[in-house]
Amino acid sequence: MKLLTVTIPCYNSQEYMEKSIRSALTGGDRVEIIIVDDGSKDNTLEIAQKYQAKFPDIIKVVHQENGGHGEAVNTGIRNATGLYFKVLDSDDCLGKKALAQVLDLLEDMVSKDAGLDMLVTNFMYDKQGVKHKKIMKYKNAMPTGRIFGWDELKFGKTQYLLMHSVIYRTKVLRECGMILPKHTFYVDNIYVFHPLPYVKNIYYLNVCLYKYYIGRDDQSVQEEIMIKRIDQQYRVTKLMLEAYNNAPIDNPNVDAAMIHYFDMMMCVSSILSIREGSQERLKDKQELWNMVKQSNPELYRKVRKSILGRVMNLPGKIGRQLSVAGYKITQKIFGFN
Repeated sequence: MKLLTVTIPCYNSQEYMEKSIRSALTGGDRVEIIIVDDGSKDNTLEIAQKYQAKFPDIIKVVHQENGGHGEAVNTGIRNATGLYFKVLDSDDCLGKKALAQVLDLLEDMVSKDAGLDMLVTNFMYDKQGVKHKKIMKYKNAMPTGRIFGWDELKFGKTQYLLMHSVIYRTKVLRECGMILPKHTFYVDNIYVFHPLPYVKNIYYLNVCLYKYYIGRDDQSVQEEIMIKRIDQQYRVTKLMLEAYNNAPIDNPNVDAAMIHYFDMMMCVSSILSIREGSQERLKDKQELWNMVKQSNPELYRKVRKSILGRVMNLPGKIGRQLSVAGYKITQKIFGFN
């Protein structure tokens, strides 16, 4: 049994996947690397098999028909033998020193039978053309150097857990019943969100493990592409609403963390609708908010009255212009796409 499974979903990734694989290989025999070839049409599978042949005790290759990023993550979870689980996108990479520290910590947690469910680390926005890279940290939101529970965690208004920052216990991912949808973008939000009520024990390690590369023209997080795929954003937001409504939430801080995350998702869906600008999309935006109100009035009240909820629902054309202006300022400060 491995300590950590790193799953690398790949689709036509031949140009950049090797850097990602090599970064995970620095973890040595304590790591299992599952490369999921999601029906690629280039040399992705051949490259993956080359690494598997060279590192048969570390790398496992799974080839499947194209099902999208979510189905590749599902495949990784199903095939994982590691006690803990990490998703590494094929165009991103892990820091060598940080990975060693993560593995040492996980090894210590396992030896003590500490019951760690989620490990949180920092990540870097490595944006093309930007000299000073933005590192997202959590040291003001949670204690460091020890296990803690939800009662000691409180996110700032601009702090969010992302796929890049979490390592889940594999058992938690399986027992929470999460199945990510096929052929859907932006499912990494569901991946982080859905298991949260099943997490009891958390540890924050103040190291930058994940380098999140942004800036390629074909990336799904490019704003123009996100606007074209806004239906995908709506779908993911609705699935997160369903997950929240069915979640076994027994702690007010878990509830607060999930509402905080859902608030951000409603903001993204709303600003993309405003940026697209058509009457059809503005109607879709209102229908999404109405769906939340009808489905869960209390959740709607909290999200609608939040700062983001208020800014995204300013009335009229001038209000929408102010919403976009606020979004651009935030975008510039934090360096995301």
